[in-house]
Amino acid sequence: MMVIAFLVAIYVIRLLSRKFTSDPAHITNAALYALIAGLIGARIFYVIHYFQDFKDDLLSVFAIWQGGLELLGGVVFAIPVIILYLVVHKLPTRQYLDVLAVGLMAALAFGRIGCFLNGCCYGKPADIPCAVSFPYGSLAYRSQVKPDIQRNREKPYFTLPETFFNHYYQNGSTLKILKERQNLTAKQEKYLKDQDKLRSLAVHPTQLYSSLNGLLIAFILFLWRRRTQKAQKNKENKFLTAPGSGLALMFILYAVTRFGIEYLRDDNPFGFLGFTISQNISLFLLIPLGFILLLFFQITKPDNPNQ
Repeated sequence: MMVIAFLVAIYVIRLLSRKFTSDPAHITNAALYALIAGLIGARIFYVIHYFQDFKDDLLSVFAIWQGGLELLGGVVFAIPVIILYLVVHKLPTRQYLDVLAVGLMAALAFGRIGCFLNGCCYGKPADIPCAVSFPYGSLAYRSQVKPDIQRNREKPYFTLPETFFNHYYQNGSTLKILKERQNLTAKQEKYLKDQDKLRSLAVHPTQLYSSLNGLLIAFILFLWRRRTQKAQKNKENKFLTAPGSGLALMFILYAVTRFGIEYLRDDNPFGFLGFTISQNISLFLLIPLGFILLLFFQITKPDNPNQ
């Protein structure tokens, strides 16, 4: 799904940039650099976020095929790389930033489907028609059968007998790790079936919420860009129609919606001010950055009208 998201982003950016570029190879090149930077940034943010899972085996930091990426980290690393590429090659930077914003949000819609298939980024238990259950041993399941002090949850959502866990002693403490399903006995399998505990409690499909959110923001940014192009063509000085404003608006819309979706998620630990790290990044970095960029693009004019 990450590869599909990458291809979608390239396609959207190529499609929307036909009017101001004659060399689409630049789009592919910039996207490849951004993909590499984004993967590195997403992994770094995830490792920092869950460093306790890596401190005893630092080489596992590089095991990206096992999952573990933070979207915001990818954005933070990828966008500066793209801007640097555009500046070095003297491309119409602001125009590219507007179409980049649409492409990123379209890619998000597909990337979050990958989160759903992987079972990460899961939501809180919910009694709603669209709620979903994940299988035994999934990330959501493992979270629900144990307390989560980092989320102020002192008791599990539901309990399993101690025989369902392997016990490891490390640094003077006991670690409880849920057994793999293939290691369960026939009696344990029967217990799970009889107690209806073969799967997690139904939870909010927050990954799909994020996917729909990406599509919605992409559509809004597409309409915003059409409004901006029309104003520029007619030489109208409409409010916030300066080139580049689309990227600033993307930061604001994504940060606000991500902040809200975090309240429905059940995976990220609480931190500063009782917010998750994603909420803190949204509140103290992306929203202010978005408004600063909006103001900057509005009061400054590019040297080249095509920029």
